[in-house]
Amino acid sequence: MKTSNLPDDIQFTGDERLWLSGFLAGYDTGSTSGTAVATREDILARALTALRELDTTTDAPEILHAHTATSSTQAPGTAPASKPKRSPWTRKNPYGATLVANRPLRGADSRKDVRHVVFDLGDSDIDYEAGDGLGIKPVNDPDLVAAIIERIGADPDEMITTRAGESTLIDLLTHEYEISLPTRELINHMADHSGDAELVHILSTEEREALEGWLWGKDVLDLLDLEPTLRISATELIELLRPLTHRVYSISSSPLTHRGMVHLTVAAVRHRSAQRDRRGQCSTFLADRISAGGTAGVFLSKNKSFRLPTDDSTPVIMIGPGTGVAPFRSFLYERKARGATGRNWLFYGDHHRATDFMYEDEIVQFQRDGVLTRVDLAFSRDQDHKIYVQDRMREHGDELLRWLSEGAHLYVCGDASQMAKDVDAALHDVVAEHGGLDADAAEDYVNTLKREKRYLRDVY
Repeated sequence: MKTSNLPDDIQFTGDERLWLSGFLAGYDTGSTSGTAVATREDILARALTALRELDTTTDAPEILHAHTATSSTQAPGTAPASKPKRSPWTRKNPYGATLVANRPLRGADSRKDVRHVVFDLGDSDIDYEAGDGLGIKPVNDPDLVAAIIERIGADPDEMITTRAGESTLIDLLTHEYEISLPTRELINHMADHSGDAELVHILSTEEREALEGWLWGKDVLDLLDLEPTLRISATELIELLRPLTHRVYSISSSPLTHRGMVHLTVAAVRHRSAQRDRRGQCSTFLADRISAGGTAGVFLSKNKSFRLPTDDSTPVIMIGPGTGVAPFRSFLYERKARGATGRNWLFYGDHHRATDFMYEDEIVQFQRDGVLTRVDLAFSRDQDHKIYVQDRMREHGDELLRWLSEGAHLYVCGDASQMAKDVDAALHDVVAEHGGLDADAAEDYVNTLKREKRYLRDVY
């Protein structure tokens, strides 16, 4: 597999190749999001210009020389102190960011569709930090919108009055109201008017987990179809829906390296259920329904509880299988740009190395440059028995505990329902086994890491 997206005949240092590879990551010709904004040659020329500007602009990080300009009072080995400006852009007032690129991150034979999505922040002055997230206001799936309108027998252009004023039904269902996640009001309405025995029973038990299990994968159309003959007006339906909510994705770029841009790592959710194709509301909006040059409403979602150590000499352990690698790509570019001397250890995994090793070229380059001290990979389906990141943690438990004993910060990002729990259990096991502690003492050790903000999680 090719480990660089740069032309083979271009000569750069490892540091320069890493920066250029990160810049070009969003411009791969494998994009399926629409017509490219420019040719790859044009983009490469733009990247080279940006690289030269970064090296000559006094207020920008000097990427070519792998260090950051600092004030004379700043202590060596620490991150530059900064106070990001308060952004005027919020979930109620998002900024219209331009989509620069959208490329697949996995091989054609992969079971999953994950995209590297790049937005140009333009004149927004959005000032993010490594560890932050980006809020996206999605546009609803037009097929689902059309199906709901057909189900209630309404005119798409019917004017509906809401608190915000007058709009057409199709505009409200497309841009303003949530149709993927049914509200409790709609659930109660359908229970009262459909007489669906299963739903009525679940509501009578008042068991939240049972209701969540029943609702999994169901959208507004599913609820309406509980009683196909039930009539409901467009106005009644809108009153039973909630405003369209944003989605937040971990940022996978560094503001020091990818100036003026923001990168996301987005898994497009797709499955089939009850004879219908289901698509993730925001993920497939980004993957399928917005083309290069189009815009999406975005705003910064600060995550102050998921920050790199201020002391750049501090070791860092990152555990992020699948799309959980997103913030750690940001961390590595950030550590590289800051000239951090602390060691970095990445645990990463997925199904198959051949098709699912996202950002492989960049991870390899980080290793070559010495930014990544070590990488432990866990591709679960590449052998008869499944291997996960928590298994790698246990395999290298002695070294893991040594890093923690030397002050390392440990970060976990990804699935909260299973992965994060398994990683936490593995951490407790490592501490107990290699620290010679019983279960209670191991729990105290892990709790101390949490209190000291050295065990941080961004799970969803």
